[in-house]
Amino acid sequence: MRFSQVDVFSAEPLLGNPVAVVHDADGVSDEQMAAFARWTNLSETTFLLAPTDPAADYRLRIWTPGGELPFAGHPTLGSAHAWLEAGGAPAAEDLVQECGAGLVRIRRAPGEGQSRLSFAAPPLTRSGPVDEADVDAIAAALRVPRSELLDTAWIDNGPGWVGVLLRDAQAVLDLRPDWAAFGDLEIGVVGPYPAGGPADVEVRAFCPGHGITEDPVTGSLNAGLGQWLAGDRLPASYVASQGTVLQRAGRVHVELVDGTIWVGGDTRTTISGTVSLD
Repeated sequence: MRFSQVDVFSAEPLLGNPVAVVHDADGVSDEQMAAFARWTNLSETTFLLAPTDPAADYRLRIWTPGGELPFAGHPTLGSAHAWLEAGGAPAAEDLVQECGAGLVRIRRAPGEGQSRLSFAAPPLTRSGPVDEADVDAIAAALRVPRSELLDTAWIDNGPGWVGVLLRDAQAVLDLRPDWAAFGDLEIGVVGPYPAGGPADVEVRAFCPGHGITEDPVTGSLNAGLGQWLAGDRLPASYVASQGTVLQRAGRVHVELVDGTIWVGGDTRTTISGTVSLD
C-alpha cells in the first residue's frame, strides 16, 4: 500500500507535526490499524478509505497510539494533502472528508496550491463551563495556582479537550505539568503574546490519555479554542504558535467567517513510499 508522512502546520521543514497516512486502506483490519499506530508512535496515524457517504470524497480513520479518534485536526489536513497529492479529485471546490465526527469541509487557500489547507471546525460535542472539582484538578495537573486560570471551558470536538486561558504566552511556555495528576483530562492551554510577538497566541496541548504527553501542533484543539474565544477574547482572525517547547515552529491560522471557524496551516510530504501491514 502507498504510504505518506506529511508535516502539518509549519512552512519550515521538520518543524510541524507529522502524520502517517496509509492510502487505499479498505482491506486493513482494526487490529492492523491499531498496531501500526502504536508502531509509528506518532500522535496520529490515518487510513484513507472509500467513502460510505455519497457527499464525501473519501473516508478517514484516525488512530493514536492509545486508540481511535472520531476527529483530529492535523491528521485531517495532512491526509487531505496526501489524498490530493496521490491524484484525488474532489467533486466540488471544497474537499469533503467523512470521519467519525461526520462530514468535514476542507478548502485550499487561493494561490497556495496544495500546501495551505483549512478545515471547517466540526460542532463541539461538549461545551460550556467546567465544574469546580475539574477546575481544581486542572490547576493541579498544570502545577499552577487556581488563580492563574483566567477562564476554562469544555471545547471537546472528539479528543476530549478542556480549554484553559492563561494571562500570557510566557505563562503557557513556563508550564511543567504533573502527568500523574491528569487522570482522564485532555487539557489545551492558550495565552496571548504582546504586540510584536512571534504570533498572536501560544498554545500547548496535553493529552497523556491518548498516549502522547504533549502534542506538537494540534488542529482539533485550535478549532475548539477558536470556537470558544475568536471574536470575543481573541481577534476574529489570528495566528497561534504551538510546539515551541518541543523545538517545533507550528503556526495555526484561525479565522471566524460567517459563524464558522476555519483552521488552516501549511502541509508538505516528508516521506513517501509503500508499507506492508501483513
